Amino acid sequence: MISEELYKLRFPIGEFTAPKNISSEMISGWINDIEQFPKAINEAIKDLNVDQLKWQYRPDGWNIKQVVHHCADSHMNSIIRFKLALTEDSPTIRPYYEDRWANLIDSNDDSLDDTLSLLKGLHAKLSKLLRNISEEELSREFVHPEHGKRFRLDETIGTYAWHSNHHLAHVKQAIKYKGKFND
Repeated sequence: MISEELYKLRFPIGEFTAPKNISSEMISGWINDIEQFPKAINEAIKDLNVDQLKWQYRPDGWNIKQVVHHCADSHMNSIIRFKLALTEDSPTIRPYYEDRWANLIDSNDDSLDDTLSLLKGLHAKLSKLLRNISEEELSREFVHPEHGKRFRLDETIGTYAWHSNHHLAHVKQAIKYKGKFND
């Protein structure tokens, strides 16, 4: 059981809960969030130096550069999951160990230029794909073996919008606390 304070640091915008009824307005808003994420994250970190990129957003949490690199990794997996669900019948997606990925050399690179470029292109491509999914395709699903359940594409759009905003809040939190949580 984690303390309320740690929970708020871990989930500064709360956890995602898919609404029972997902409207086209919700989907449009979520896609806008996904589309704007690269600009928002770039704006948040543009003036940070290498030492500031090492600030953690919570005790035992990732630092800013790991969060940004993680978003690129996660959202690359995201577009693949959408494409699999759009082209196959209820495919089982492949999970990955995001905590292990966060410790690889590219997730600890002090330069975020390549990752920011990747996020910009990836989110433009993902947004174009999502804006052109038909009403019928929104109900397509993939199976996530870690959770043992099926996820619909309309819900998954919300999940990745939340994921973008969740990690943007982590970065802003790390900046607000100026490295207070660093080991």
